[in-house]
Amino acid sequence: MNSFFNMDGPVMSFLNRVADLIWLNILALLCCIPVVTAGASLTALHYMTIKMMRKEDGYIARGFFKSFKQNFRQATIIWMIMLLVIAMIWGDLFILNHMQTELPKAFSVIIAAVGVVAAFTGLYVFPVLARFENTIKNTVKNAFLMSILNFPKTILMVVIYALPMVIMFLVPSVFPLVFMLGLSLPAYLASWFFAGIFKKFEPKEPEDELELAEK
Repeated sequence: MNSFFNMDGPVMSFLNRVADLIWLNILALLCCIPVVTAGASLTALHYMTIKMMRKEDGYIARGFFKSFKQNFRQATIIWMIMLLVIAMIWGDLFILNHMQTELPKAFSVIIAAVGVVAAFTGLYVFPVLARFENTIKNTVKNAFLMSILNFPKTILMVVIYALPMVIMFLVPSVFPLVFMLGLSLPAYLASWFFAGIFKKFEPKEPEDELELAEK
């Protein structure tokens, strides 16, 4: 029984990981509250979940704020662009739904296609920013290309990220659980996919482990 609850045993390791994810979720939520800082917060979140998956995590808060600070400028610019794209798509849909005359279906198809491209790119862009040093343009471009080249994984990750909100909508009583793990747990699960995808673009030599560069 004592070995069952040993600090190095599977039970305690699992509980420690859950505690880390809850703490990381709290940090990410708090840093998303100003809205304008949400991009940097999501970047730092994925920086830590990838390191956690690879067992390189160390101190959660220290690693989180390291990434938050170093990626703040680029993450904020990308986040503002994303908000603008979302506003444009929402505005187009609003206009289409309230127009008296019907427009060709091609307009709806184009808007839907832009929405899918934006969603796929947004899914990858902050993890890519967290893991690689690049310009904003190339970060967005690489995020889009990775999402298309890994299409089946992209669809699965969309489901993973959306599941907490769907569950909360269907079962409102699980809100406390979603509040504690709604961001960090999906990011942690998705990091298993991101780690494999990113490995193709990382240095081959073990001694050249990719670390977050100063920006």
